[in-house]
Amino acid sequence: MTMNASTSPAATQLFDVQGMTCGHCERAVTQAVQSADPDATVRIDRSTGRVEVGNATAPRAAIAAAIAEEGYTVAP
Repeated sequence: MTMNASTSPAATQLFDVQGMTCGHCERAVTQAVQSADPDATVRIDRSTGRVEVGNATAPRAAIAAAIAEEGYTVAP
């Protein structure tokens, strides 16, 4: 039996994002992440600024850039 790339688990990436203050911010960040990685799942804790991206296959830099394009600061 041959395993292909779709059967291997994708990485979870954590981001510290500053500037999220409301539900609109959460939606904007979620949409930004999914524009860079359509299959990614996004969990956001607005109070801590923590964004957890599951099933991530896009490079970390691409996801961070997509979030930054929406006007949020992503800590290194």
